[in-house]
Amino acid sequence: MTTAITLDSRDDLAVALTDLAAGTSITVDGTTVQLTDAIPAKQKFALRDFAPGDIATMYGVTVGAASVFIPAGGLITTANLAHRSSDYSVENRPEFHWDAPDISPWADRTFDGYHRSDGSVGTSNHWIVVPLVFCENRNLVMMREALERALGYTKSTPYERFSRRLADLQKNGADREALLAAAIEESDHSGAGDQLFPNIDGIKFLLHGLGCGGTKDDARALCGLLAGYISHPNVAGATVLSLGCQNAQMEILREELEARAPGFERPVLFFEQQKWPSEERMLEAALRETFAGIAEADATCRRQPAPLSKLILGVECGGSDGFSGISANPVIGRVSDLLVALGGSVILSEFPELCGVEQELVNRCTTDAAARRYADLMRAYSRAAEAVGSGFDQNPSPGNIRDGLITDAIKSAGAAKKGGTSPVTDVLDYPEMVSQPGLNLLCTPGGDVESTTAMAGAHANLMFFSTGLGTPTGNPITPVLKIATNTEMATRLPDIIDFDAGPVIRGEATVEQLGARLFDQAIEIASGRAQTKAQILGQDDFLPWKRGVSL
Repeated sequence: MTTAITLDSRDDLAVALTDLAAGTSITVDGTTVQLTDAIPAKQKFALRDFAPGDIATMYGVTVGAASVFIPAGGLITTANLAHRSSDYSVENRPEFHWDAPDISPWADRTFDGYHRSDGSVGTSNHWIVVPLVFCENRNLVMMREALERALGYTKSTPYERFSRRLADLQKNGADREALLAAAIEESDHSGAGDQLFPNIDGIKFLLHGLGCGGTKDDARALCGLLAGYISHPNVAGATVLSLGCQNAQMEILREELEARAPGFERPVLFFEQQKWPSEERMLEAALRETFAGIAEADATCRRQPAPLSKLILGVECGGSDGFSGISANPVIGRVSDLLVALGGSVILSEFPELCGVEQELVNRCTTDAAARRYADLMRAYSRAAEAVGSGFDQNPSPGNIRDGLITDAIKSAGAAKKGGTSPVTDVLDYPEMVSQPGLNLLCTPGGDVESTTAMAGAHANLMFFSTGLGTPTGNPITPVLKIATNTEMATRLPDIIDFDAGPVIRGEATVEQLGARLFDQAIEIASGRAQTKAQILGQDDFLPWKRGVSL
């Protein structure tokens, strides 16, 4: 097994694939060094002496600058390497040529999806209930309690059944030792509900904390995001609750919906509480009309074959580690390239995690306008972070750093691999939606849930999510397939991981081989023939991005 690698011929930092002892003599791509420190797996070490100020390179790009002397064979840490990235320009962009991958194994493949009148195709079929303002969250909760179990979408969880057994023990006089000795049993995992509407995958309630108190731009952005969800191909219909006096007015939502889906035909039910004589009367009507809408959608929606070009894949990483840019992200990138070559769409988001690879992405833009927009959005985002005393350099989390992502540029260079190698056909600002096939860049934060929430709002009907440390993120309407960067974590957290990219690290499979397997698995999920772990666990994370200040 290879013990350490570089990721580009220009690199002067190497990555340990396994734990390496201090004093070990190791050769990486023709360069031999003696390790001055123990190098844990996933961490980086110097392939040459670095004087203070010297630039460090990984993935062929600038990823940091030495803050002190680093000897060849030395462990790279936050104490000796500071974030640094190269500048970028949209002027004199070189001509970009893409070698598309062989798509013949998938040329005639289809997935079974829900066809909409606008030509889009859903990979799932949900009814959603959304509040225009946080004041309506309580009414959403009441509707959820009333509808989910009655329609068979709520299952009795093993934790609920375990708690009932604990309660029975207490009632029967059990002492503290008996209570602490109790454990979840296999029988606690039974108890699926009977689903009343077989063609509706679920009713989802998108609680949030926005809609008033922020700027008018915040209200407009929220309405744009919600319009993206309402018009999403995975949504059969929607119920909208409004208080009436908030910034996020129904008229703004209607404008945003018309902008995204002119002549929208799926049912949208509007209820404004301040126009009703009582909360009870409004909820009675909302429940009645929502139930009737779901029944009608169930009777008219069926899965039918669709070309793979109808897939819009959102790609995300969270809980990243030192292997993310070597295994899982390149595997995701391989599927991204296959899908683009088939005429589909891919969304690469998390702009703070594209820091340091801007020039590559600028060069890949198919138009000067797209290149300028990407550069402008990146610079504006960076200035906004610096204006509040932060910056992209503060993006890596403590977990990222512990597992080898020492600078934001190191993290970003690996994160960008999820987007593959294809041309960038469009650049979107939050909360815009995809309108062009190919690779789309979407401006979002690096936070997992804000980013996945935004990509679903941009009409991603399937998402890949790589993780090296383990994260349980899902989405209410879009299946999220979790890819592990390493087998140890995949084995330790099998309840949240769908696919293991660890064989790449051990040299047991290539990125191309695992990309093919992942694509095949994704087609099964898009067809409803399999579920992701996030779907099984009901992980319906929804977090709109609030850009502005509160007023």
